[in-house]
Amino acid sequence: MLRTLFTTSIIAFTLFGCTSTPVKTTQKPREPVIALALGGGGAKGFAHIGVIKVLESHGIKPKIVTGTSAGSFVGSIYASGKTPYQLQQIALQLKESDLRDLTVSRQGFLVGQKLQNYVNSEVNNTPIQQFPIRFAAVATRLDNGQKTEFIKGNAGQAVRASCSIPNVFIPATIANVQYVDGGLTSPIPVKTAKSMGADIVIAVDISARPTAGSNGMFGLLDQTINIMGQQSINEELKNATVVIQPKVGSFGIMDLTVANKSILEGEKAAQLKIKSIEQAIQNFKNSPAALQPAPRAKF
Repeated sequence: MLRTLFTTSIIAFTLFGCTSTPVKTTQKPREPVIALALGGGGAKGFAHIGVIKVLESHGIKPKIVTGTSAGSFVGSIYASGKTPYQLQQIALQLKESDLRDLTVSRQGFLVGQKLQNYVNSEVNNTPIQQFPIRFAAVATRLDNGQKTEFIKGNAGQAVRASCSIPNVFIPATIANVQYVDGGLTSPIPVKTAKSMGADIVIAVDISARPTAGSNGMFGLLDQTINIMGQQSINEELKNATVVIQPKVGSFGIMDLTVANKSILEGEKAAQLKIKSIEQAIQNFKNSPAALQPAPRAKF
């Protein structure tokens, strides 16, 4: 009888006695959701391609891309699946005739249809919501001045709206609403990237700071847009993790011949920020946020 009780006690201890010791589990930190926020600046936007080339060469691939004006042009084609080197070829082969559709109108002298068609051709007519990288093009509603983010639908149409510089392009009409350049409300769409669920936002600022001596109609136009958007630029950049500022201020916003120079400036500026970006990624992995689910997108 005693032997039976002893045996039973041993079995019970073996089965239940160890439950008082907690089992330690190690949770692996997740990778951060990295976003690339590409600002506007006309032909200076080719610098975005140089930035993308350097980021990818270091294994840094964004899961979210947001773009305003020129940033939406480059960003949409990149988010659709093109490689950095394909982007470079597109830039170097791009001609004014690919985008120019002149008209006579009080609202502008470019229609924008050719720009829309060009983008749709480069993304193979893929709607935004089917891009392999989440994308948003930022534009401004003409009727109330509010920012609008296009995250689905016709990519070329969204980019056309985002690029519709007032008095240059005729406002783009989508669902009976007219839109103009996104730079009027969000010159560098960092806040949009955060709203889409980014942990880390790399902002690319290609705007030229207001300076004296801007010559010609397009030089004056460039300066006017920069002056109007300066406060918005500062507000957006406060929310960025890392800011890359290629030295393209002297390049004309309508000069497609600066493509190669702009790309090189983008590469140089991005290379200077690689250590900061890698440190930001490491800091995230060491933070409590890395043990939490990825942020939920607000739209």
